[in-house]
Amino acid sequence: MEQKPTDWKSIIGMGLIAVIFLFWMSQTKEETPETNPETTTEAAATAATTSSTPQPQLSSNEVTAVNNGVFQAGSSEVITFENDLIEFKIDSKGALIQEALLKSFKTYDSLPVYLAKPGEKDHQLDLEFVTSDGRKMHTKDMTFTPSQSMNGANKVLSFKANVGPAQFLEFRYELQPEDYMMDFTIRSQGLSQTFNTGETPQLNWEMLAYKRSKGMDNENRYTEAIFEYGGGSDDYTGQGAEAEEEEADVSYIAYKQHFFTSILLTDTPFKNAKIMSENIESINSEQDTYTKKFNSAIELEYTGGELSYNMDWYFGPTDYDILDGYDRNLDEVVDLGWGIFGWINEFVIRPLFTLLTKSAGIPYGIAIILLTICVRIILSPVLYKSYLTQAKMKILRPELNRIAEKYKDNAMKKQQETMKVQNEAGASPLSGCLPGLLQMPVFFALFKFFPTAFDLRQKSFLWADDLSSYDEIFKLPFEIPFYGDHVSLFPILASIAIFFYMQMTTGQTMQASQQPGMPNMKFIMYLSPLFMLVFFNNYASGLSLYYFVSNLITIGIMLVIKNFVIKEEKVLAKIEKAKAAPKKKKGRFASKMSEIMEQAQAQQEAQKKGKK
Repeated sequence: MEQKPTDWKSIIGMGLIAVIFLFWMSQTKEETPETNPETTTEAAATAATTSSTPQPQLSSNEVTAVNNGVFQAGSSEVITFENDLIEFKIDSKGALIQEALLKSFKTYDSLPVYLAKPGEKDHQLDLEFVTSDGRKMHTKDMTFTPSQSMNGANKVLSFKANVGPAQFLEFRYELQPEDYMMDFTIRSQGLSQTFNTGETPQLNWEMLAYKRSKGMDNENRYTEAIFEYGGGSDDYTGQGAEAEEEEADVSYIAYKQHFFTSILLTDTPFKNAKIMSENIESINSEQDTYTKKFNSAIELEYTGGELSYNMDWYFGPTDYDILDGYDRNLDEVVDLGWGIFGWINEFVIRPLFTLLTKSAGIPYGIAIILLTICVRIILSPVLYKSYLTQAKMKILRPELNRIAEKYKDNAMKKQQETMKVQNEAGASPLSGCLPGLLQMPVFFALFKFFPTAFDLRQKSFLWADDLSSYDEIFKLPFEIPFYGDHVSLFPILASIAIFFYMQMTTGQTMQASQQPGMPNMKFIMYLSPLFMLVFFNNYASGLSLYYFVSNLITIGIMLVIKNFVIKEEKVLAKIEKAKAAPKKKKGRFASKMSEIMEQAQAQQEAQKKGKK
């Protein structure tokens, strides 16, 4: 057989390939991070499995990406990253937080509290950008190379998607020992020629909110997306079936799930952000797992052709003290109410409640009762005149009933004589209305405080196993619209107390002074306790406990004033003395009102005569 001549071109080509291969191997070895003692068993096991088995074949898309010099492909592994408070599991595919477990808390049925659950794909973060050759890339589909290190006492976990030795896109996490806040950085190096800087990069953050309390309605009511923009203004998405808000210069976005919250903060405000919320519970009330779905489309900006965003990620309780401690305006995530209601909660109610529970160590149910007493004492100078008027009105009932009977066919005269008797006794209803109105801000402030007070979560009192949720004493086999599928006792007690209070103060007077064409005030008197009974059945039992105790105290004050402060014979003697005294000249306002009423009465009598 004829021997073929030596093909020197092939030998040279093979030699060059070998040199390139050896060079690539040496470069790969230099870039491989040293194993850190903090690397978890799970990561080590994954690495061992990867090294002992053949590497998976790259898909055609991955081959194209590598050949075009974009991002190198690698194997996926899940790394545990934790401190004493929280445990994350982060997948190198997408550098994505798969799991976020809060170690110190349980759900109402004693299950672990996850802000991101394993295997549920309920938490997604995807950086979307366009390359210089026109391809749209998603980091959720990219595999990053992880490395762990320490920065003092802080743990550091870095994920890099490499293009070359000094060209990469990095997602970097840094976790302090005792903190719910984690540093989070997205940065690129040497990719200014890889990015198409004419196209805006977008960070998409998606999350599903879970039910963690026994009351879906109550929890969903306080689950919403909140964001800060424009250097300190804040807004929220609300409770609609679908909601969408868009603002520029956004500095943080919070996905609040009632008592637990995930917050993405940035040192450099996001150029623009569109925050969306979908109310899953209202759309599909049959399911009992999710309350809402959140999604944010965040526009980023290139700086010198590179990405560089220093951010923070909070996964933890919606606790006012913890959030306020970061000095990043995160206390706004806890809804204490707007305007004066928020001020009352922030500067009066919350400090007082903290003093009773944390400083004095008083059990939370007892602390609510003591808080109620303190609030009534603080308001007593304002409310005393109102109580005094109400007590006098009770004494005047027989006299007012006689007037009503005497002038039952003349409504205008009946009103005139009623007002006259009330003024002579110093018991004008108007004089008691203003003090009553002054306590309304406190009423609404407490309506906001109790359902959002993290400290009440899973604190029991008497038959209520959780003061932050409803106190169920009986489970119904069916659901009543607007009421629910259970019976709560504290709203029943509060409704009874409200009924007796209204019966004591205005029950008979309402019926006696009923004017033609006016709504039935006695019906309204019965409607108020009924409203409390139905509406509060699904609210926090701590709130119903407060209203129950508050009305009991009010009833007690009324009884004390009536029996020990005001003497009935003195009030009646005052009326008789006023009747016998010479008539004083009326003021301009009183004269004008009397003139108007007299004209109205004359007009009414003329109309009657015309009909006859």
